[in-house]
Amino acid sequence: MIINNNNYSVLTGGKMKMKLVAVLSVILIIAFNTKYNAQNFNDALRLSEPEILTSARALGMGNAFSSISNDFSASLFNPAGFALIKKSQFESNLQYNSFKNESNFFNKITNYSNTATKFNQFGFSFPFPTSRGSFVVGFGYNQIKDFNRAVKFSGFNGGNYSLIQNLTSDNDDIAYDLGLSYPVYDSNNKYLNDETKINGKLNQSGNILQDGALNSWVFSSAIEIQQDIFVGVSVNVINGDFKRNREYWENDSQNIYPISVLLDSKDPYTADFQSFYLNDIIRWDISGWNTVVGIIGKIDESISAGLTIKLPKTFDIRETYFVDGHASFGTGKTYSLDPPIENRVEYEIKTPFEFTGSASYSLSGITFSLDATFIDYSRMEFADGFYLSDREKKNREIISLFTDVLNLNAGVEYVLPGTGIAIRGGFILMPSPYRDDPSEYDKKYLTAGLGFIGKGRFSIDLAYAYGWWKDYGDNYGTNLSRFYQDISKSNLLIGIKYKI
Repeated sequence: MIINNNNYSVLTGGKMKMKLVAVLSVILIIAFNTKYNAQNFNDALRLSEPEILTSARALGMGNAFSSISNDFSASLFNPAGFALIKKSQFESNLQYNSFKNESNFFNKITNYSNTATKFNQFGFSFPFPTSRGSFVVGFGYNQIKDFNRAVKFSGFNGGNYSLIQNLTSDNDDIAYDLGLSYPVYDSNNKYLNDETKINGKLNQSGNILQDGALNSWVFSSAIEIQQDIFVGVSVNVINGDFKRNREYWENDSQNIYPISVLLDSKDPYTADFQSFYLNDIIRWDISGWNTVVGIIGKIDESISAGLTIKLPKTFDIRETYFVDGHASFGTGKTYSLDPPIENRVEYEIKTPFEFTGSASYSLSGITFSLDATFIDYSRMEFADGFYLSDREKKNREIISLFTDVLNLNAGVEYVLPGTGIAIRGGFILMPSPYRDDPSEYDKKYLTAGLGFIGKGRFSIDLAYAYGWWKDYGDNYGTNLSRFYQDISKSNLLIGIKYKI
């Protein structure tokens, strides 16, 4: 769910049109941006929710791979799996994804999409000679998060509310600077608040594009501590970027505010309101780290079981927030933010623990596998940055909104006798982390894959995953300007493995 908290506070006792006084505009922008509070639980969730990106073989099996993990993808699932690798090897995967979103905004359907193609994995695994058991190290790169998202919406909101009114009720200088609101004073000429003559009945539209990724440089090692019991550890050094570009319009499509309506009685150019446009852009520069430990035990030749503990990831966020906008009137006048607002802030987010139990069963060329991952999203937190009271407020909000979930992964692989061809399939269920969300908000994926195991050093894997779920977003307030989303996501992975 996307819930925006775009709230600028006015700290001055009176008001002056900032577009007319350049020096004063800089002072006021600095003043109210120190009170700006854009960061919320959505930012913590964005970094905490697992991604399905792994390797082609694992994805083909629904990512139910933690008790198998006998290639470089052990760095993603269970580092103990490195100890199962018998020969040095190199592995790489290329992924293509398509994100499609059908939004319903006041009964008007709009489709939008976004695509991306990237290398999401490459790494090396090196077994070392031992007198008994095994000792293996691995290092390389994983893309652990893909931020590719898109939504577009448009429709007539017949209610008596708008973003213009929302900004005005917060005494936000954006509405004032664009000629959409005006100040009210008492009999002693003391500033009281802002008001606007806009009273809803506007066509509202917008689009939101997100992109970026989290990249992990990982070092792993694993050892067979006694016969058929393997333990391993991975250390991830994480970096990445994120960008969200939101454009939003409100238009007087039904001429509710004609030439006779002056939005500011002292400004004749504010008659015949036409449109309001706001563009806000968030950019993140991300760095972080975490540790993963795991164990795999072979119960017999057919059955394996595993346990993985992913310790919390600690992320340092360096955020730049940019806001621009304009309002147009039938008088020919257009007011713009001059200069646009730009704010920078740094803070720290810590994700929750992830505990995964896994098991697999193999017989006559067929393997069944199952993973179950427990995550308590209420333990996400803003660990540093902001004033202490503000940080605690954000963390209390996380505790009240989120709950624990059990993600399930199931997969099967069948190697056709005498061919070296593997056929794979799987299912992924990722319940919504929000309290009391219905099941249609759970993320569900069907996966399929093929493997071509060559007689020489090369093998090739292909995987496809199709996911679907519902979501919604609020442009402002709660259920005043809400767009409902039917989301589908497709991932195609191609992987190669070369035994050195």
